[in-house]
Amino acid sequence: MQSEISNPGQPIIEVFLPTYRMEPDENERFYPSVAKKIAEEVVNAELHDMEYDEEDAKAWSLSIGDKVRDALRKNMTIPRYKIIVQSTVGQLRDQGIRVASRCLWDVSTDNYTSVSYTNQTLFCNVLIFALYTD
Repeated sequence: MQSEISNPGQPIIEVFLPTYRMEPDENERFYPSVAKKIAEEVVNAELHDMEYDEEDAKAWSLSIGDKVRDALRKNMTIPRYKIIVQSTVGQLRDQGIRVASRCLWDVSTDNYTSVSYTNQTLFCNVLIFALYTD
């Protein structure tokens, strides 16, 4: 007969065993078209009728990135994906801009999408990368 000894001050450690799942289930895939709609809604809500202000642009960029990531987590069933959001907000003048990124990924599970927004005084570009973690 074993007696159980419990320490109320000891933290309980949960152990998760590997699942050995190399691909997501069909209902847990990242679909770029769905993510793009969600990101467009967030960007339009954040920047609608805004005028570019150099001091506010950094805060807008951080806020948009956080809100897009949170909205994707809330509205999409993608538990094993790492979501990376890169947002850029700048003043719209007579200039050109090129935003680029590189990633190493598995073409069968990982994907990306992008959203662009412009108004009279500013532009915003949001890149969303979804990387499946096995």
